[in-house]
Amino acid sequence: MWVLPLIGYAGVLFGFGFLTLAIASGLYYLSELVEEHTVFAKKLLTRLIYSVIAIQVLLSAVDRFPISLSLVSIGSHAIYAGNLRHFPIVRLTDPVFLLSCVLVILNHFLWFHHFSAPPGPSSSRNRTPNRYDYTDIPSFTEIASFFGICVWLVPFAMFVSLSAGENVLPSMGSEYATGDSGRSGGLADNLGSGMDLREKRSAKGLVKAAIDGTFRWIGESGQALGLWRGDKRRF
Repeated sequence: MWVLPLIGYAGVLFGFGFLTLAIASGLYYLSELVEEHTVFAKKLLTRLIYSVIAIQVLLSAVDRFPISLSLVSIGSHAIYAGNLRHFPIVRLTDPVFLLSCVLVILNHFLWFHHFSAPPGPSSSRNRTPNRYDYTDIPSFTEIASFFGICVWLVPFAMFVSLSAGENVLPSMGSEYATGDSGRSGGLADNLGSGMDLREKRSAKGLVKAAIDGTFRWIGESGQALGLWRGDKRRF
């Protein structure tokens, strides 16, 4: 058979493309909701952080998870909470934000290494172990649920919620995002920057900025390759 396998490959490509667009659309919609309900989003993120910390404590006390890894995870979520100081604004050069990015990768690596080395047999007798001795090995569903809730949930929610500082419209208290704390707010400056303010956008989430940047890059690349004209193809 020659044609049917080609159809199968084309179906996989189309399915992957539709799935990617669906995920991007969902993230874009979530970012829109966060922009409209920032107070509720901040409260939700705070409660999520406290809930994950409580789950880590329970896992360490009841299920005997490694205390060292649990402390690293709890400390990481405490660092994540530091990004809520100026919610939903974040500076990409903020040490707390950069440290949070590092801790996300570190947490994933440490817990992945932990679950990759399962515990030994539960029986300590001097006999040949069999498959019934390994009663403490978590299933794939349990491991995936742990990673989704205790490792990825809060960083992913913050990635959807936070807005890059360079996409923030200058306003009262926005010196943290723009870095113009020493600039005076005189009438002449306000009148002179009136046209610039109209061109700038309000706070835009990191997800929206990433999706818009990707579409813009696709549009510019297509124009450069001659796939479409600039006046007809817009993203």
